[in-house]
Amino acid sequence: MAAAARIAWSWCALTLVLTVLAVVLTILNGTNPLVLSHLLFVAACALAGGLIGSRRPEHGVGRLLTVSAFCFALMEFSGQYAILGLVTRPGLPLAEALAWPQTWLWVPANLSACLIPLFFPDGRLSSSGARRLVIGATAVGAMAVVAGALRPGESSQVTAGSGVVNPLGVAGLADTAPVMETATTALFAVVFAVGALDLSARALRSGGRKRRQIAWLVYVIGIEVVLVSARLAAGLTDDLPGSIWPATNTLWELAGGAGMTLLPVAICVAILRHRLFDIDLVINRTLVYALLSGCVTGGYVVVVGYLGALFPAGDLPISILAAGLVALAFAPLRERLQGWVNLLTYGERDDPYAVLTRLGRRLESTAEPGTVLPGVARSVTEALRLPYAAVETAEGARYASGTPGGELLRLPLTYNGERAGDLILSPRPGESGFGPRDLRVLADLARQIAVAVHAVRLSADLRRSRERLVMAREEERRRLRRDLHDGLGPTLAGLTMRAEAVYDLVEDEHARRLLAEIVSDAEAAVADVRTLVDGLRPPALDSLGLLGALRAHTVRQPSGLRVALRAPDDLPPLPAATEVAAYRIASEALANVRRHAGATRAELRIEVSDGTLRLEVSDDGRGIRQEVPVPGGPAGPGRVGVGLASMRERAVELGGSCVFEEPPGGGTLVRVALPAAEEGDSGDPGPAG
Repeated sequence: MAAAARIAWSWCALTLVLTVLAVVLTILNGTNPLVLSHLLFVAACALAGGLIGSRRPEHGVGRLLTVSAFCFALMEFSGQYAILGLVTRPGLPLAEALAWPQTWLWVPANLSACLIPLFFPDGRLSSSGARRLVIGATAVGAMAVVAGALRPGESSQVTAGSGVVNPLGVAGLADTAPVMETATTALFAVVFAVGALDLSARALRSGGRKRRQIAWLVYVIGIEVVLVSARLAAGLTDDLPGSIWPATNTLWELAGGAGMTLLPVAICVAILRHRLFDIDLVINRTLVYALLSGCVTGGYVVVVGYLGALFPAGDLPISILAAGLVALAFAPLRERLQGWVNLLTYGERDDPYAVLTRLGRRLESTAEPGTVLPGVARSVTEALRLPYAAVETAEGARYASGTPGGELLRLPLTYNGERAGDLILSPRPGESGFGPRDLRVLADLARQIAVAVHAVRLSADLRRSRERLVMAREEERRRLRRDLHDGLGPTLAGLTMRAEAVYDLVEDEHARRLLAEIVSDAEAAVADVRTLVDGLRPPALDSLGLLGALRAHTVRQPSGLRVALRAPDDLPPLPAATEVAAYRIASEALANVRRHAGATRAELRIEVSDGTLRLEVSDDGRGIRQEVPVPGGPAGPGRVGVGLASMRERAVELGGSCVFEEPPGGGTLVRVALPAAEEGDSGDPGPAG
């Protein structure tokens, strides 16, 4: 690293020395040094290349800046020395030789500069297409170097119009070299434009650190575009022939040089210190003061012109009156502009009521408890323009929106003195943390979010309690059915058989009538027990298991409907509630297919994986929008009947789900997910298949 730093700073120092010598030679040649304002850009590139090369020697942008700056400085120095030694003060040593480098050094200088967007900000090429583009541009540049080095006559670079000719010029290239120079210049412009488009595309795809780096460059390019446009407008309106730029104007020359100098400065900051400054705050302030300056200047001109037309009594009174009117409008105008730009950059931070209103509306529009907290996190990111926000409950569940970046801020969510969770936030890109105004808004939000977290927790507790009650109810029904079927039923049957045996032994008619009544009552009791047992739970589940019961149910379908069962050979033990819900939902789904779908084929698929029983029923019928009837009314598109509602309720009360879809090929698809084990894996599940 130390050796790389020494090399980088050596090249930087050499470039700066050549730049200073070029300025001195320009003065000795009697030329206005303002024409060398572009050397400010060269010096800035040299310093930026030295900084990047010393800190990150492997970074491609640092090398490109160093090469571009050195070539520009050497080109300017050699050209000015050639003019001094051949024209201004003839006879200086090596003057003729130094007329040669400036004929071709413009190629590597411009090529290095135009390749920077392709390497920015990571220092490496982003794709194989960019690599091929660099290779092609380098090959064309090499040919342009040869053509420029052998171009006869005067150069079109530093010594243009001075009478200094290329000492190595070849007369046969008099026509080819200018064409090659023009084509190379156009190619470099295309390469730079392609690199800029590629950089823009990468900026849209990326976030966090890379977005902040690209934002620095885009910000400075925007300033440069404004400066170039202003210089061009000034040059086109100065009534001086020969140039589209303002000639011999110190202000515009310095403005142009300063604007170009900002580019390497921005590149250096983006690569090395992109988190040192808040780029969003810089853009915010720049937008405010640029718009404000334009409005104030424009307002002043309009007011002066209008008052001058009304009261042609001298400039001073009109100017004073115009200044007073503009000053009166300045304060409210600034507040409005600042508010607009703050909304663009920071969201609704300055309007806590709007943020709370947005959060309240999101909570009102959220129907499912499981989507409340993700909606809260999304509302915070949208309202405050944050890259990441998450709501973490006290149980450890996290609901996030966006991508985290930077140092996360964690705010406690407290409800009624109890910690309900945390609000986790990432600062905006370019910010190292949250300011006082952000913290005040977030503190207000945290109180409201804590209420939502508490409500969601209560809702979840109620849901889990209901699920446990349903599970316990079905397990108890299974136990009761087993006890009644295996205990009370056989006991009553045995009493009946005893009474019948005694009936055969007794000859007294009165006794025989009493025994006959006992037998009749016992048989009625057995029938009642059997009815009670069958009502507690589908008997097929206990006698055949879930798979057997489903197979039997599919076989009993009418001949016009073929039902295929896709299932594994066996299922693991399942909770009683899951067995009943799966059987009832499958039965109801097939009943809908049979009654309303007009289908000829249906398929029932069932499997257990990852602790979940998954059930699917599909058919080739008309589709759910046309097939579902409503109690008390005719069937109609989009009208949902009690069958679908009961299927969904059976799944939801166990903590599962039941959704209805229309596949692209037509028909209806019912997807069901049910828990395959009780909470804590307790209970005594019966046979499952």
